[in-house]
Amino acid sequence: MIYPVIWHNNSVTLIDQTRLPNEYAVVEIHRSEDMARAIKTMIVRGAPAIGVAAAYGMYLGAREIETTDKHEFWERLEKVAQLLRSTRPTAVNLFWAISRMMKTAYETPGTVAEIQQNLLQTAQAINAEDLQTCQAIGDHGLAVLPTTPEKLTILTHCNAGALATAGYGTALGVVRSAWREGRLERVFADETRPRLQGAKLTAWECVQENIPVTVITDNMAAHCMKQGLIHAVVVGADRIAANGDTANKIGTYSVAIAAKAHDIPFYVAAPLSTIDFDLADGSQIPIEERNPEEVYQVGDTMLTPLGVEFYNPAFDVTPAELITAIITEQGAFPPDELVKLQL
Repeated sequence: MIYPVIWHNNSVTLIDQTRLPNEYAVVEIHRSEDMARAIKTMIVRGAPAIGVAAAYGMYLGAREIETTDKHEFWERLEKVAQLLRSTRPTAVNLFWAISRMMKTAYETPGTVAEIQQNLLQTAQAINAEDLQTCQAIGDHGLAVLPTTPEKLTILTHCNAGALATAGYGTALGVVRSAWREGRLERVFADETRPRLQGAKLTAWECVQENIPVTVITDNMAAHCMKQGLIHAVVVGADRIAANGDTANKIGTYSVAIAAKAHDIPFYVAAPLSTIDFDLADGSQIPIEERNPEEVYQVGDTMLTPLGVEFYNPAFDVTPAELITAIITEQGAFPPDELVKLQL
């Protein structure tokens, strides 16, 4: 199993995903500022994994606060929360985890030391719950996949695997469950420009577990569908609006349009914490725009001439009408039935 975020020896160990697939390396995080930097620079990435990392980041920040006054402690912890919230604006799991940690801080009776200990326990609970959630998503996803052919070829975009969660994965959790039950023939992984998470991370995960995987460029997806090579599409999500509109890595919308044109089911796999019921539709989802260097440069190699301009949104929004079902830990639901899940 692959675990990108682990609490170990009184610090957080992260798999450095910026070095994969050529080098497997880990980073030890001891301070909240370092966790914020790791999230911002995508050492840790993927909405659920960001949420878990942020929860531990909140505890690390709480541990750094030296006071016995609870009001001063809360005030300084709010600043830690503000720092972590500023790292990635689209992934709602980040804000969900921080809110849960702040709720723990305010509602825990006793001393500051007792609050700090309870914050660690809450972060560990978020970590464990996400792993269980992903395994449930995988099994619920398996149940709604097409029944024919017996062995399916599944296309995915970006990386929604163990590396993007506490382990097992959301979209790749469905893939893993299908592989376990003999229902999977092959994964087709979009390379996912500009950061190449499909080529680097999804492919790496599949290779680790001997799951057959074929990497294609993003602009090959429609061609592969037309050739009959794809039986289903399963992707992850960074934020889902109440009506089912879904923000995921840039390029997902194009894949959904192609799937609709070829009558191929298009599934979104995500935990309930990814659904933002405060947003009526996808037009309200904030879209992060990242450094244009990701577009014009790969490693030390420049891809474009000097003088051109760049646009680098990290996400796009797939309308609910293009989504067959949203697979959660409570089951798979058509987008217009998400309201049933609101607490």
